[in-house]
Amino acid sequence: MSRRTALGLLAGAGAMAACASPGAPAPVFPVDPEPLKDLAKAKGLLFGTAMAAYQVDDPEYVRLVQADCGVIVAENEHKWYTIHPQPDVWNFEPADKLVGFAQANGLKMRGHTVIWHHPRWFPDWVNNLTFSSAAEAEAMLSDYITRVASRAHPFIHEWDVINEAVDDKTGELRETSFSRAMGGPLNVIEFCFRKTAEVSPGTRLAYNDYMSWESGNENHRAGVLKLMEALLKRGAPLTVFGMQSHSNFDMPDEFTPAKQKAWRQFCDEAAGMGLDFSLTEFDVNDTRLGPDVARRDELIASFTKDYLDIMLSYPQTKELLMWGLVDKYSWLQSFLPRTDGVEKRPTLFDSNYQPKQMREAVAAALRAAPVRS
Repeated sequence: MSRRTALGLLAGAGAMAACASPGAPAPVFPVDPEPLKDLAKAKGLLFGTAMAAYQVDDPEYVRLVQADCGVIVAENEHKWYTIHPQPDVWNFEPADKLVGFAQANGLKMRGHTVIWHHPRWFPDWVNNLTFSSAAEAEAMLSDYITRVASRAHPFIHEWDVINEAVDDKTGELRETSFSRAMGGPLNVIEFCFRKTAEVSPGTRLAYNDYMSWESGNENHRAGVLKLMEALLKRGAPLTVFGMQSHSNFDMPDEFTPAKQKAWRQFCDEAAGMGLDFSLTEFDVNDTRLGPDVARRDELIASFTKDYLDIMLSYPQTKELLMWGLVDKYSWLQSFLPRTDGVEKRPTLFDSNYQPKQMREAVAAALRAAPVRS
């Protein structure tokens, strides 16, 4: 780590102390000057973050990525609505910019996502398609997957082949214009895995979803397990389970022993399928926490350590990616916004690019994690 980065971490610790209210407890986790990517590598893990193409032009954000990350993933640049927004438009420029940045900086890259199997996130023109046959739908998917999944091969080492195909309320698979033509969602999902494996051989292939430990996720969790079991029974080349690891609705102080037990049971079932785990989109929502910065940071950091201690105890867990590094850029600023207008603090660094207790909690969890092959 450079002297500049180390001084920045120490300055961040001072900034946290300065903003704490009088009589607030001392930070739970000490400043750890070791790069997170190095702590992860020592345990057989990859550590990194989501990144947007415009952030390549933010030198302070780039500094944080270079200092702490060994891998990046595109936030939105590899999604259908960016790449193929109109029938006659193909736009790879934002994705290519991120791939070029990763290559120039010695970073690995995850792909997210080949197909977001959710009507809300397909362009309207895709949702409105009526295919004359299953073969016609397959041909369109085949062309799209070939263009996307082969473009940066073999540089992209892991793809979220399918994202969020399970309805979070019912646990059933979501229907799309493709599934209506191809005999159901499972046929579409299996086709996408096989085609991605064909055009991107050797790449780790994941199913990615946002089921979580939170209240009301029971049907979602059961549906995800059912889907992955069905894919494996069909011999689909699914090798990785992508657990997004957002905590959107329940707050970090609601990670009770009962919820932890239920979550472990879910993870045990997934581990029993022989899949690796990637924690793909970690951040912590603070919508309903009080406005006090020090107290919010303490609760978020404590949850971060508890959650990661569970997940890193699984030897199947091979990657940990934050869904952004800096508070001001986080999607959570506009999702479920706070009613008091106070800025959220869901990521490792504040909006002045200074490290917070959450960053040190990640470091502590990585230091405590067992080594994996």
